[in-house]
Amino acid sequence: MECSAELNTLPPVGVVGGGAAGFFGAIAFAEARPGIAVAILEQSAVCLSKVRISGGGRCNVTHGCFEPRELAVRYPRGERVLLGAFQMFQARDAVEWFEARGVKLKVEQDGRMFPITDSSETVIRCLQEAADRAGVKVVTRCGVKRMAREPDGKIHLELASGLSGCAERVLVATGGAKRADFAAMLETLGHSLQEPVPSLFTFHLEAPWVRELSGLSVADVELSVEGSAKRLRERGALLFTHWGLSGPAVLRLSAWGARALHECGYQFSLRVSWLPQLGMEGVRQWLEQQRKESAAKLLTNQTPPGLPSRLWAALLALERLGGKWAELSNAAAHRLSDRLVRTELRVVGKSLNKEEFVTCGGVKLGEVDFKTMESRRCSGLYFAGEILDVDGITGGFNFQAAWTTGWIAGRAMAASMAESGNGH
Repeated sequence: MECSAELNTLPPVGVVGGGAAGFFGAIAFAEARPGIAVAILEQSAVCLSKVRISGGGRCNVTHGCFEPRELAVRYPRGERVLLGAFQMFQARDAVEWFEARGVKLKVEQDGRMFPITDSSETVIRCLQEAADRAGVKVVTRCGVKRMAREPDGKIHLELASGLSGCAERVLVATGGAKRADFAAMLETLGHSLQEPVPSLFTFHLEAPWVRELSGLSVADVELSVEGSAKRLRERGALLFTHWGLSGPAVLRLSAWGARALHECGYQFSLRVSWLPQLGMEGVRQWLEQQRKESAAKLLTNQTPPGLPSRLWAALLALERLGGKWAELSNAAAHRLSDRLVRTELRVVGKSLNKEEFVTCGGVKLGEVDFKTMESRRCSGLYFAGEILDVDGITGGFNFQAAWTTGWIAGRAMAASMAESGNGH
């Protein structure tokens, strides 16, 4: 739907942004206040594009973590404010919301939750149908060029189509604060924004041996960034790619270190422990055991527990080791144990994780009341989703923040309009 064709006047409630948070907020409002018109104003031609590509097209709706305090600690930025928000609407509520509307979710071994159809289209259809049933007008190609506070407390919007007018409540859910013009609009309303930088990204490495292992995964490694002002350490699965390293451990490390790694230009030293379950002492004991019990066997034929044979062969090649276990000297065993526990890799850049592109940064948290998601600087203005300086690690946490903040904002707008008697 195009703005000029579908929207002749501004409704009392405008939702700027047709992503996960915008849809959830609009639906929450419309279901609570069915008599008041609300419109989603989406700048692009398509809504819910991030929902469509999330989780490789399956949509990682949320995470199977149903204790608010445990859920909140998965957010590098926003833990404190989200703890209270999750008391109002958490992952269990999101599961019940979708299942009540016909979308059953399943929990995978790592806690991620997907629709049982394994298709993001199921989630998109659910949101679109819920919006349609609630009477939400969805208008695409409808960017907001200007926002201003009027003397009577309403918010004046000027749209790219040329249409302008006043709304009594406006929910901003535009995703990451990447548009400089939009950031400037919010600043005129009294807000200051934390500069957005990527939060979930993969690592570029130039080491040929790493790239030669492209496609190989390791179930459990420990990563750490040495020399960082902020202590960065993560443990989990790792994936070798043709450009470097990815996988859950890398994405979590990138989330916690988003600002520190941005400040160093994504050039840093990464330390990898390939056998964190053994540690240095355990690795040395395992090597000594092989020297005694497998003396006549080749090093390449005895792989450490949990280590893929291709990776083991690559690490041996780095130390120029081969032959039989009986031929492994004490000095060589010491070097090899060091390599297994403390491999140093030079990261030279990053790639965005396109399935779950997230930024940290946005509207500063102290400027928003997380009990209602209303601006503390401009009454009648609300925020939800990634426009806030809130972001989670990979695993469904960013969508959960969108559902939570969107739901709170929608319900709070409905309650405030009921109290004031506006919108009739």
